[in-house]
Amino acid sequence: MQLILPSVKYKQSYLKALEEGREETGIVVLRKPKVGESFEEFVKNICGEAKGLNLPEGWVPASEFWLIDGSEFVGRVSVRHTLNNHLLKIGGHIGYYIRTSKRKMGYGKKILKLALLKAKKLGITKALVTCDEGNIGSQKIIEASSGILENIVEVGENLPKKRRYWIII
Repeated sequence: MQLILPSVKYKQSYLKALEEGREETGIVVLRKPKVGESFEEFVKNICGEAKGLNLPEGWVPASEFWLIDGSEFVGRVSVRHTLNNHLLKIGGHIGYYIRTSKRKMGYGKKILKLALLKAKKLGITKALVTCDEGNIGSQKIIEASSGILENIVEVGENLPKKRRYWIII
C-alpha cells in the first residue's frame, strides 16, 4: 500500500470508485474530470495544483496523492501547503477520501498517517485536520493519529459543525 501522485495508470480503478460514490454529496467527494476534459488532462491538472497552476479562485497550492493497494485505487488525500482563512476555519491542511467499498477497513488511518509524512516533507510541523461533527469514523481516525481537538465551529445554516484537530508532526 502506498501514496502515489495521480496517474493515468489507475484510470479504470479511479472511475470505478467515482461510480461507487456517485450518490455521495457534501464537501469531501471524489473529483471528476470536467466536461470535455480527458482523464490525462484531469491528472495533469491535479498534479499542477501543487505548483499553484490553474487553481480555482480561493484555493491554495496542494499536493494530491492517491492511496493504491496492489493495483487498485483506494482513496485520495490532499495536503494543502498553506492555510487561507477558509481552510483555517473548516478545511485544514489535510483532506482525505476513501472509496465507498473500502471504508471501515483501516485505510483511513493509513492514508492520514502517510499524508502526515508528506506534510512534514513540506515543512508543516503542526497540521490542522477537520471533520464533520457527525462523522464518527473520521473523528476516530484523527484521534487515533494523535489529533487534539481545539474546538467545534459553526459552518453555516443547515451545515454540520466542524471539529478542528491539530496534530503535531
